[in-house]
Amino acid sequence: MRIVQLANFYGPRSGGLRTALHHLGAGYAGRGHDVVLVVPGPRSVDERLPSGIRRVTVAAPLLPGTGGYRAVDPWRVQRLLDRLAPDAIEVSDRLTLRGLGGWARRRGVPGVVISHERLDRLLAQFLLPPPAARRVADAANSRMAQAYDRVVCTTSFARAEFDRIGARNVAQVPLGVDLTTFSPLHRDPRLRASLTGGADALLVHCGRLSPEKHPERTIDTVAALRDEGHRVRLVVAGDGPRRPALERRASGLPVTFVGYVPDRARLATLLASADVSLAPGPHETFGLSALEALASGTPVVVSASSALPEIVGASGAAARDSPEAFAAGVTGLLAADAGARRAAARARAERYDWPTSVDRMLATLTP
Repeated sequence: MRIVQLANFYGPRSGGLRTALHHLGAGYAGRGHDVVLVVPGPRSVDERLPSGIRRVTVAAPLLPGTGGYRAVDPWRVQRLLDRLAPDAIEVSDRLTLRGLGGWARRRGVPGVVISHERLDRLLAQFLLPPPAARRVADAANSRMAQAYDRVVCTTSFARAEFDRIGARNVAQVPLGVDLTTFSPLHRDPRLRASLTGGADALLVHCGRLSPEKHPERTIDTVAALRDEGHRVRLVVAGDGPRRPALERRASGLPVTFVGYVPDRARLATLLASADVSLAPGPHETFGLSALEALASGTPVVVSASSALPEIVGASGAAARDSPEAFAAGVTGLLAADAGARRAAARARAERYDWPTSVDRMLATLTP
């Protein structure tokens, strides 16, 4: 069948969303399906990717204050869908492309939306008090669940806001991780030595530097560790609108910003060479970066307020949303036997593979 994947907020540095779309699409194509990925970009391009995915980029304007994201007019997307004539659509945008469920229903096409974020959490952080945020989110989620044949959530944390409204068409499908690219075998002692600069432990933060991710907590964790007498070095891999403020915040601390790392092999080597990874985002609904660290044999300290405790389990540490709690999580992991903690991290990641995720997603797309 022809599966059309659709997303806004997709770009060269869009991290987990881009990774998920590409792995799922490549999996569908590998099983014989015709896959078309529709995304925004600086100019219109129609191309075939090495994975077999046909990517149609629609020219779209930049969105101010988002660090380079673009969003295409949903009416243009609907006209494009009319030409593509899909057998099923998979939408990875619950906000700007929310009307595509109606398009699919009017044409008798199975429509699936992947909920990549918790709407109630985002509203509470940026716009509304928590009770009002829940009410607004419940109303929006109810409309969305009614518009699509299936709502896909990657964790029980992500699913909770739909369970709260009694939605009956929700499927829980965990994403996967590339267990070959990300592996403990890529650990490089020389790289680690060059990055630590004589410190006792190498920490890494990998992800988009945007407000909802709370990357400042990672910087403050390093400050807390230093104040406690620990000799650590942090490498921040990623970019985003918060980077200038974070660099000012890190002044005088043992922190190195390396920016966005487009080379997946280089990123895998960095993750495998670190001792502990930090994932402070309290609203994460899955956390591919954390899972890539686990696959690399590097345990992760995660926000106890997010979905990540479900992902890392006992192979990492769940901490309250404070620098002191994250610092305690780091020291606890470092106190464990290095071989044992690395083996536990890898074993946990091996529960999440892309072929299983692809099979389960295809089940949601099949009428």
